[in-house]
Amino acid sequence: MSPLERVREYFKTLPFSLEVNLLAQSTHTSPLAAEALGVEVGQIAKTLVFTGRCDADNKPQGVVVVTSGDVRVDTKKLKILVGFKPKFADGDEAQLLTGYPPGGVCPFDLPQELPVFIDVSMRRFPLVFAAGGTANSAVPVTIDQLLFLTKGSLCDVCYL
Repeated sequence: MSPLERVREYFKTLPFSLEVNLLAQSTHTSPLAAEALGVEVGQIAKTLVFTGRCDADNKPQGVVVVTSGDVRVDTKKLKILVGFKPKFADGDEAQLLTGYPPGGVCPFDLPQELPVFIDVSMRRFPLVFAAGGTANSAVPVTIDQLLFLTKGSLCDVCYL
């Protein structure tokens, strides 16, 4: 099953309705996604994967941070939150941990349980747009829906 099909199937299990919007333009980066959707860059729910530990089998352990597209993660704040020095995951690590390709990483329906942190920066907007599993998709979602979907925790880990 493709990542897009996986997201669509997952949405069928939810107690509320969500839809993946496919776009003609790339949504690979926050600025590209904002341009394609006609919204502010801050309305893009940028999903970042960080690693820093390996398990007993030497596989990277990770955390997911979802922020507004116009802010940067403060790794010192994130280190306090997760208890290890976070390193930005490369594309292969991100795909291994999330099951989604770079540019299309969405923070929900992950193949393994990962801690998900939702940054307060997105509270500025009633609606944000997360990737839908591809580099040309977007899912309009509220912060409360995003917290439900990810079983995530609201936190403050970014510079504004």
